[in-house]
Amino acid sequence: MLTQRRIESITPQDANSGAMGQSGDPCYDKATGALMGYSPVSTMEELKEIMTKARAAQARWEEVPVRERARLIKNIGTLILKKCDELTLTISRDNGKTRVDAIVAEVFPAAMAARYYAGNAKRFLKDRLLMPGTIFTANKVSRMVRVPFGVVGIISPWNYPFAIPFSEVVMALLAGNAVILKTASETQMVGLLLKEIMDKAGLPENVFNYVNMKGRVAGDAFLASGVDKLFFTGSVPVGKYLMEKAAKTLTPVSLELGGNDAMIVCADADLDRASAGAVWAGFQNAGQSCGGVERIYVHKDAYDEFLAKLKDRTEALRVGYGDDFETDIGVMTTERQVETVKAHINEALEKGAVIYAKAKHLKNQNLKNSMAPVVLTQVTHEMRVMKEETFGPVVGVMKVDTMEEAIALANDSDLGLTGSVWSKNLKGAATIARKIRAGAVTINDHLMSHGLAETPWGGFKESGIGRTHGEIGFQEMTEPQVIVTDILPFVKKNLWWHPHGASIYDGMQGLLESVFAEKLSLRAMGLLKLLRIVPRMFMK
Repeated sequence: MLTQRRIESITPQDANSGAMGQSGDPCYDKATGALMGYSPVSTMEELKEIMTKARAAQARWEEVPVRERARLIKNIGTLILKKCDELTLTISRDNGKTRVDAIVAEVFPAAMAARYYAGNAKRFLKDRLLMPGTIFTANKVSRMVRVPFGVVGIISPWNYPFAIPFSEVVMALLAGNAVILKTASETQMVGLLLKEIMDKAGLPENVFNYVNMKGRVAGDAFLASGVDKLFFTGSVPVGKYLMEKAAKTLTPVSLELGGNDAMIVCADADLDRASAGAVWAGFQNAGQSCGGVERIYVHKDAYDEFLAKLKDRTEALRVGYGDDFETDIGVMTTERQVETVKAHINEALEKGAVIYAKAKHLKNQNLKNSMAPVVLTQVTHEMRVMKEETFGPVVGVMKVDTMEEAIALANDSDLGLTGSVWSKNLKGAATIARKIRAGAVTINDHLMSHGLAETPWGGFKESGIGRTHGEIGFQEMTEPQVIVTDILPFVKKNLWWHPHGASIYDGMQGLLESVFAEKLSLRAMGLLKLLRIVPRMFMK
């Protein structure tokens, strides 16, 4: 079946017909505009009812042993495999990306994430003993434990409609939370398929919950319903709004927002690999990747050769219908985003930029939201393509004299999600990487760390707050709690308990002297002062 040009035997309508019916929000193929199906719309009243049931279910789910939670999540990998063709087709039509893109950047990482988090959940959640800070309080044994938040709300975007919410859902569930998920209105068919997979995983009722609400009201609705923590992936303005709103109730938030990510090409870089990586990371998913390459800074000694290779690779791209396996770049997801990208390009051209290379559309394909990848040169930081998140198949390339100049330009942004350094000198590249103000920096690669389950994901500056993925991201699904136990039950009272007096003051001062006095004799005298009040610990 995978050798066919189009897979007509699997459709989102068939896959979700029982759940969708013929009412709710209509969902359309992003390339053709054909109706794919419907997604029922959730009301605020329904959300409140879901919250009540989720909270009750979470209390029971939290008591389920971690190994049992992990067993259920491990089953999801098998479900994903069984639905692989259906998933890639649905993602392709609902989002616009190619089938290969769907399996590489969404289905495969999700399946691997299920296995990784299920396999490591027990270790991530294990109680951790803390070493005593001083011998004088060694009888106080401190243990760090991880406590689930309760009901976690997740609002996910349309650019990676399966992979982004999936990992967050899995981590939240394994940590003992109940989940309420809202996927983007633009990609509801993928969201409903994700819901179907979770429903078949064998989870207790009401532990995983799915709602469909308009993006403009979902954040307010989630916070008003009383979620214990909110995970949001989307635009910077909306993230700031939600953080301000959440502050009123001190609801914790995790925000993964925009990116305007830089790629630095050193003079000694492998230019074949670097140019191929730039095409992948800049144009994959039609450039709709918050962690994709948008700005490229190339050392003057490599600039001309790099540009020539980048031009050849860009012009060789095949732009067309994502369901065609011979297509490299699909269509964009929304008409609004197409217009944003066009506006950024036109503004750059008006200010002196030049279209150095452009891909070609496949013949005989009249598609909606299609945009050919573009390479711009003679760009400056006065242009929006170099200062803002364009979120489309456009990269700007600048020549630099030194790596110090490249680093300064890379950091000249309010955003700092990802970045990359390309060099054969791995030690030197690592030195440069440490100077880039971004949450994830890769060397000789780009736009792949999100697919590494073990690697934290999140950014600096206005790219967000908090992390998802990896052990750090997993811990964001819990609250740290310390339990301190006095292991000397025969001790009647602490040294500093009442009643107070001068002897208590002298004894505590002696404790300080026994640790910090410069002379050994003074330390010994301090210890004697301390020992004089020790007997009170054993008196009623």
